[in-house]
Amino acid sequence: MFKSWKTLAVVPFLALIGVQHSAYGRQASLDVSLAHPTLLAGAKQTTYLKVGLTGFKILPSETRSPVNVAFVLDRSGSMSGTKLAQAKAAAIHALERLGSNDIVSVVVYDTTVQVVGPATKLTDKDAVRRAIESIEAGSSTALFAGVSKGAAEVRKFRDRKYVNRVILLSDGLANVGPSTPSDLGSLGASLMKEGIAVTTLGLGLDYNEDLMVELSRRSDGNHVFVEEATKLATVFDHEFNDVLSVVAQEITIKIRCAPGIRPVRLLGIDGEINGQDVVVLLNQLYSEQEKYVLLEIEVPGSTAMQTQSVANILVTYANMETKTTDRLGSAISVHFDASPQVVEERTDAKVMAECVLQIANERNAEAVVLRDQGETMKAQALLKSNADFLNDNAQRFDSKKLEQRALDNTMQSENLNKKDWKRTRKGMRSQQHEDARQQKTQLPQRRN
Repeated sequence: MFKSWKTLAVVPFLALIGVQHSAYGRQASLDVSLAHPTLLAGAKQTTYLKVGLTGFKILPSETRSPVNVAFVLDRSGSMSGTKLAQAKAAAIHALERLGSNDIVSVVVYDTTVQVVGPATKLTDKDAVRRAIESIEAGSSTALFAGVSKGAAEVRKFRDRKYVNRVILLSDGLANVGPSTPSDLGSLGASLMKEGIAVTTLGLGLDYNEDLMVELSRRSDGNHVFVEEATKLATVFDHEFNDVLSVVAQEITIKIRCAPGIRPVRLLGIDGEINGQDVVVLLNQLYSEQEKYVLLEIEVPGSTAMQTQSVANILVTYANMETKTTDRLGSAISVHFDASPQVVEERTDAKVMAECVLQIANERNAEAVVLRDQGETMKAQALLKSNADFLNDNAQRFDSKKLEQRALDNTMQSENLNKKDWKRTRKGMRSQQHEDARQQKTQLPQRRN
C-alpha cells in the first residue's frame, strides 16, 4: 500500500451516521451495528457485528479523480469474428468517457503478449483508437501473462491520486503459463497490495469462471459473466460508471473486540483474525456504495439490564476528493434483557438480512462443489433447502433481495441436470462474487 498523503483527517470514536464532513471536505460515512443489539440474559450466545462504509455522493458536474486503466484483451483464435469486433467497439466506446488527464494502455494476448498501446495520457484518443482497431485474432491464451503486462503498464504511472484498474476480457481457458485459480488469485492479491483492482469480463460459455472470479475477488474488483458479445458495450459502460466514481481507496477496517468477546468468523469476505483483532482490507469504494464487513461474534452471558462493550472500530482510507488519509472510528455495546420478546423486537432486520444473504451465498457455493463432484442430487437438495431458508427470512426481515435469491436458487436447482450447466455454473459463480463483494453495478440479467 502507498504510505504518504497530504494531511490526516481524524474523527473521534463516536457513532457516525450519514456523510461526514471534516475541515478538509467530505468523508465516507461509517455505520456500526449489531444484528441483535439486545441479547437474552443468562447464556453465552452468538450474534453478528456489521461495519459498513458508504461513499459520499459525487455529482456529474464535480471534478472526478483521474483514472489509470489498462485494457487487457484476449485475441486468441476463439475471439475471431464477432466477439473480437464487439470487444474492440466496446473499448473504443469507453474511451469517449475519458479525458486528457486519464491514462490508458492497451494490451493484447494470445500465445504471447503485446502492448499495442503503451500507458500514456489520453491527449490523443485517435492514436489509442487506432491501436485498438489494429487488433487481430491469434491462437492460444496466455491469460496470466496478459494481466501481468497490463498491471505493468498501470504501474508506470501508478499514483494515489489515480484510480488504478486493469480490465480483463477473455472468452477462453488459460492454456499458456500459470493457469490455476490459485495462480491468478495470488496475482490478484499482490495487485491489491499495490492499489490495483482487476475487473474480469468472462465472455461466452467456455472461459474458466473459477479462475476469473478468483482474480477479481483477491484484487477486490468486479466480475461479470457476459454471455453475448453484443452486451459488451453495456458492460463496459457499467464498469466505467464504477471506475469514474471512486471516492476512497486503500481502505483498512480494524475491529478490536472487547475482553470476553470472541471473534468467530467473517462472512463472505477475506480478512485476518488474530486474537481479539480483526483486519479487513478493501481496494476501492464508489460514490454512494456501501461496502460492509460482517463478523460473527460470541458474547458471554450476562444478567438482565447490563451492558457489555463489544468492540472498537477504526477505519482508514485514502480520500480521493480531499487527498487526505481519513480516519473514522466508532465503539459499540450490547444490552441484555430477560424477555425473548424484547430481544426479537430489537433485532436489526437489515443487518440480519445481510447475514442471511452471505450465509446462503456460502451454501450456494457448496452446491457448485457438489455438482462438480457428480453429487447432483445432493446439490439439488441443498439449493432447494437454501431457497426455503431464503424465503423464510425474506418474510421475517421484509427483504426483496432475499426473495429474489430464493427464486434464483430454485431455478438453479432445476438446471443442474440440463445440457446448459456451463451457463448455470457461470451465472452462479458470478452471482456469488457479486453478493460477497457487494458489487454495486446493475449488470445485464443472466439466465440461470
